[in-house]
Formats: sequence, C-alpha cells, structure tokens
Amino acid sequence: QLQASGGGLVQAGGSLKLSCAASGRTFGSYVMGWFRQAPGKEREFVAAISRSNGRTYYADSVKGRFTVSRDNIKNTVYLQMNSLKPEDTAVYFCAATYGSVWSLPSEYNYWGQGTKVTVSS
Repeated sequence: QLQASGGGLVQAGGSLKLSCAASGRTFGSYVMGWFRQAPGKEREFVAAISRSNGRTYYADSVKGRFTVSRDNIKNTVYLQMNSLKPEDTAVYFCAATYGSVWSLPSEYNYWGQGTKVTVSS
C-alpha cells in the first residue's frame, strides 16, 4: 500500500516536497515513480528512482526543478519540487514497479491515492 502526502497550494516559484510511504517489507525491490494528472489530461510521467543505486530519470518538463529520492529504511520515496509553475498543477501519484520501462503507467504494479498540488500564478 502506498500513501502519498505533502500536496497543497503554493505560489509560482515556490517549493513543495511530496512523500510517499509504503507498507510491507519489499519496498526496496521496487522502482518507484511519480506521475501526475491534470484535469482533462492523461496521467503523465514525472520522475522515477531505481531500487538501490540511486539512478533517477525525469520528464523533460521537470528536469532541473524536481528531485526524486528514496529512503529504503523508512520505506518512503520523496519528490522535491522547486521553481514550481502553474502548469505543474495536478494530482500527483506515487507508484511502484518491477518493470523496466519507468515512464509508462502501464508498467506500474501499485499506485497511491494521489495528492493534489496547485500552483497559483
């Protein structure tokens, strides 16, 4: 089970840090990803992090502004979001996968419930 938190309302240029806590003993076995879905749009890939060696992968739209990290002791993955823009407004989801194509929602086995991020201009 995945539980995302940390969303809220922030002004453009501001920062937020999302967290996603996982239950169970196999957290370290999964690649963890973040996706987002804006109203009327499809769910899109944001970032992902490998199981243990810290390798990360980002969508071009967030590269240089967002940072994904994980703590396998705390069973938690984070998304630090800086220099937020109004177009970052969406519901953000964390997800876990055993798969190898980290940017595809269909590759992910488990999803959290989402946390809403609103960036005002």
